[in-house]
Amino acid sequence: MNLARHSISSTAPVLIFDARFDPDCRIFTTSTKAGFAVYRAWPLQLLRKREITGGTLSFVVPLHTSSLLFLVGGGRSPRYPPNKVILWDDALAQEVAELEFREKVRGLACRRGWLVVALRRRVVVFQVGETVSRYGEYDTCDNPRGLLAIATAAHSTLLAIPGRQMGHIQLVHLPPCPAPQPIGPPSSAPPTRPPPAPTKHPVSIIAAHTTALSTLSVPPSGRLLATTSSRGTLIRIWDTTTGKLVRELRRGSDKAEIYGVAFRPDEREVCVWSDKGTVHVFALTSGSGASNRQSTFSPLTPFIPLPKYFDSEWSYAQYRIPSQSAHISLSAQPAKPPTADVVDEEKCVVGWIQVTPEDLDEPGRVRAVEYQLIALTYTGGWYRLSLPSSSASTSAPSSSPGSARPGTPSLRDPLSTSPPSVRALSMTRPRSSSGSSFAARSDKGKERERDKDEKPGRDCILQEYRRFGRWDGWG
Repeated sequence: MNLARHSISSTAPVLIFDARFDPDCRIFTTSTKAGFAVYRAWPLQLLRKREITGGTLSFVVPLHTSSLLFLVGGGRSPRYPPNKVILWDDALAQEVAELEFREKVRGLACRRGWLVVALRRRVVVFQVGETVSRYGEYDTCDNPRGLLAIATAAHSTLLAIPGRQMGHIQLVHLPPCPAPQPIGPPSSAPPTRPPPAPTKHPVSIIAAHTTALSTLSVPPSGRLLATTSSRGTLIRIWDTTTGKLVRELRRGSDKAEIYGVAFRPDEREVCVWSDKGTVHVFALTSGSGASNRQSTFSPLTPFIPLPKYFDSEWSYAQYRIPSQSAHISLSAQPAKPPTADVVDEEKCVVGWIQVTPEDLDEPGRVRAVEYQLIALTYTGGWYRLSLPSSSASTSAPSSSPGSARPGTPSLRDPLSTSPPSVRALSMTRPRSSSGSSFAARSDKGKERERDKDEKPGRDCILQEYRRFGRWDGWG
């Protein structure tokens, strides 16, 4: 009788080193062992790919939807030295320039005509045109994550970087961002005017947290700033002109690593994702049509000195990303070779998109423009999520998010079946023995966090699920 150990999984995950959206969430880039690729965010479509031999890339940063990309080598066998930034023109399929530093590049951010490079204790700003020139350099505290955020809308000026003290934010104002060049015939609408100059000198330092920062995010306009710390429990929203705290949002009560924060384009909502595998959506204004959850004791806080925890605002909507660790397993995974690259199965990146009835092949239906979420996992999963506040005006999804609509195939037709249900798989998972793997033990805390998130909140609706990476015939 053959009692060999086997693992049941839907398919082998794709090894994706990095995935990130452009500032407008129109496209996203991915880097794998084979090279890098550029995708349309929605409907999902592979636009172009480049197979690179001789090493791997740490991340690929797109400059909006232009052909210019910024490449940084990384991994076990980097294609380029980690202390260099390569400017790649994809229209020419070649390198056009490179920037070399004395230490490893930690992070990048860009906007039209500008590139910002984060090093361990400093940030360097470059102007990118016919030539690349250094604009300025700013000292920061220890910044191993390479945190920085830049506003990308027309006439915006903000650059947010860590301050010289831990938990502080330094606000730098660059020259105004130029407006994008119009495509096609000139528009009859008058050109947008720059916003009036502030009556008061804007603040330059915000004391955001007492612990180390984990993320920095700004909307395209740069009017707001979202910060999180290494504790991973609170998200603080700041006014970048006055430096005042606008909102304080609570992700949860236990420690977590927050991967990112993204503002809705109209700045009425914000979404947060972490290593718990849950995407949280918070309302920032009453005009969003939704309200955040609060404790039943919150009305008593003006009269009774209760802890600040009871006055917290919790997300009004969540979505749990199914993970590979939730698949049914009869035993521990086979040991990987010591040189194999390991990817975090629950790590993801999330962005906002605008959906119109024409985009959904419903031109005759009266319906307002709807904001939805696109979640990309580092195992090749692509999720399009609608918010529960808009579910009344949205057609109900079919029983399987991968079911095709009648008619001829289109780019919106899914490429694979629906993802596994975490709740269903956790119910059928066999009881772990004393020799269970570490991944099985670490799932217990995540299940408790999942239960706390799902019971009082409302779930986002999975409208479409597809895969990218190896399923597009490359990699």
